[in-house]
Amino acid sequence: MVTVANYSVRTTKDGSSFVTLVLQGDLEMVQSKETGKFYATTRSCSISSTFNENTAALMVGKQMTGSIVKEQCDSYEYTIPETGEVVNLSHRYTYSPMEQTVVQQKPANVAPLIPNLNVFSSNGNHVVAEA
Repeated sequence: MVTVANYSVRTTKDGSSFVTLVLQGDLEMVQSKETGKFYATTRSCSISSTFNENTAALMVGKQMTGSIVKEQCDSYEYTIPETGEVVNLSHRYTYSPMEQTVVQQKPANVAPLIPNLNVFSSNGNHVVAEA
């Protein structure tokens, strides 16, 4: 699921304006490469719309199916707003109408859990097994 988190008005090269919606994905836990600790984050992206500002404001908070996915692109410079640092990136985040599924792999060193069915009653009566 993605949520419309905000909207913004942008201006084209020819001076006309249009409204974009800022979409935000689900909560993700990411492990820091420097410290090894986990932190919570969300992916976000902007998509253009045909809405005026009033309609876009009504859309904030709405949820819809889909996900925010990482997409490779030509390298470009990006300035980190908080620090002013300029970095080179070769990816961007875009909206995909398909839900992104998270595949969790079972660790190799974990034995499978096998239930002991002898601890359950087969006739509906509670019977304490003798040791």
